[in-house]
Amino acid sequence: MKHHVLVTGGAGYIGSHAVRALLAAEYEVTVVDFLKRGHLEFVHPDAHFFECDIGDMAMMRGIFQQQKEKGIPIDAVMHFAGRIEAGLSAAERDDFFYNNVACGERLLMLCEDFNVKHFVFSSTAAVYGEPEEIPIKEDAVLRPVNYYGMTKLEFEKRLEIEASKPDRGFSYVALRYFNAAGAHESAEIGEWHPHESHLIPRVLQAAKGEIKRLDIYGTDYPTKDGTCVRDYIHVQDLVDAHLLALEYLFGAGKSDVFNLGNGNGFTVKEVIRIVEEITGKTLNVVEELRREGDPAVLVADSSKAQSILGWTPKHPDLKDIIQSAWRWESRG
Repeated sequence: MKHHVLVTGGAGYIGSHAVRALLAAEYEVTVVDFLKRGHLEFVHPDAHFFECDIGDMAMMRGIFQQQKEKGIPIDAVMHFAGRIEAGLSAAERDDFFYNNVACGERLLMLCEDFNVKHFVFSSTAAVYGEPEEIPIKEDAVLRPVNYYGMTKLEFEKRLEIEASKPDRGFSYVALRYFNAAGAHESAEIGEWHPHESHLIPRVLQAAKGEIKRLDIYGTDYPTKDGTCVRDYIHVQDLVDAHLLALEYLFGAGKSDVFNLGNGNGFTVKEVIRIVEEITGKTLNVVEELRREGDPAVLVADSSKAQSILGWTPKHPDLKDIIQSAWRWESRG
């Protein structure tokens, strides 16, 4: 058996995929999720599961202690728990700060108390804001334009402080996602949020008839068709990078940040056209005004992850990514 990894948010979209990948690689896995936005049916039966808010210090301390007393102490964390709905972040600042910063800081305190030395963090391209150059490299200016991005950047700073403590021996990797999409090859787990805000699942829901009109926000951006451009990455490629980051840390790799994207950008209208082609449906698209905090173009330069972590996306084609998501959405 390999190391024991605590996965926060392991009943959520990306976290549940990561749990499956960790178990397949023979890691011991403990999942903590309070199931407000996660799904119990996403929790793999071979993982130790605790329904818990990671901000509940007493209960979280008990989980760390229990695993230690069982002879399987936690020695690494993959941290996925948090709020992700960028459009809601300005109106719900207190909740975003609590989930994305305060709870994470409490988790770091427990890591120090139980001598957990390795931490992989689910960060975001939103830390860059409106980029000055495309594709975006990790040394680009960090200037988030929404509160969601601000909270993720703030926790990256907390990780940096933790790693700078003398004699702590703590190291971390922050993985800055671009647009995660797609579903597990089994179609048993996929993207499922209570109030879906991400483009690909919303377009697929429109194709299923669950959404009668598909609103798109902003058609006057300086792009080929006036709609935003985003870089989509398959969720299974994303979790492959998490395992490589974990192996990198266990191999004495230094703390670092890495972009995760395919390096190709697609407009909102291009995504809609691909969905219409795959599903054979014509969608009722309604053009709305821009939303505040939506950069025109976000495309990754992921060469650093490829050279240092040895990561190569296996599913770079957007049509393949959307087809996997459609299989999940079309499950019986």
